[in-house]
Amino acid sequence: MRPSRSIRRATVRVAMPKTPRAQDEIAELAALADGSLAPEDRASLEARVAESPELSAQLAEQERAVAFARSAAAEVEAPAALRARIEAQRSARARRAAARRPFVLIGAAAAVAALAIGIGLNVFRSGASGEHFSAALAPTDLAPGAVGDAKLTKTSSGWRIDLRATGLPHLDAGRFYEAWLRNRAGVLVPIGTFNDARKVTLWAGVSPKQFRTLTVTRERADGAQTSSGQKVLVGKVYTGS
Repeated sequence: MRPSRSIRRATVRVAMPKTPRAQDEIAELAALADGSLAPEDRASLEARVAESPELSAQLAEQERAVAFARSAAAEVEAPAALRARIEAQRSARARRAAARRPFVLIGAAAAVAALAIGIGLNVFRSGASGEHFSAALAPTDLAPGAVGDAKLTKTSSGWRIDLRATGLPHLDAGRFYEAWLRNRAGVLVPIGTFNDARKVTLWAGVSPKQFRTLTVTRERADGAQTSSGQKVLVGKVYTGS
């Protein structure tokens, strides 16, 4: 039976939006109407349609167009060029939907990778640093305006001691400061010399768990290897015990 002329000539006029976002929205509504929308996108679009009278009207228009097209297809086979164009449009919609998802996955993968790297660095630093202690350094009568602190970190090479102090003048011309660790028996172990106390890195081969007193003295290059006894800063290493 030949299809009626009215069916062959019938067209559905849908006002095309001007913005790319609106065009994508119409494409999604068309996919929802004909059942080709991906399941993971369906719920969010249906929720937006339920909240928007405009989207609801557009969806109804798309559904009418789909119903008309299907009824017409039941009576007459569409020309090959038209079928090809419809299939191409569906494929394009599917590609756009698939293209959006990888960016989300790539972003999530990058976040996971960054988190893993951060965790790895923290583990590495923790393993390399080991134990951490601190000491607050108080002034003596030789330097009443001085104050300082020290952070002691266990490494594979020994104990690194980062000392910061203010109120001590710069020494030179054969004069310098020397830092020491002392145990309860009074045994002194030198841990480094310096001229300016504002930012100093010292090293100790003995543990501050046993050598818990940190002192800084003024020294002179006179050939003597023992402490001058001229203390300018004194403090106890806090080990938590």
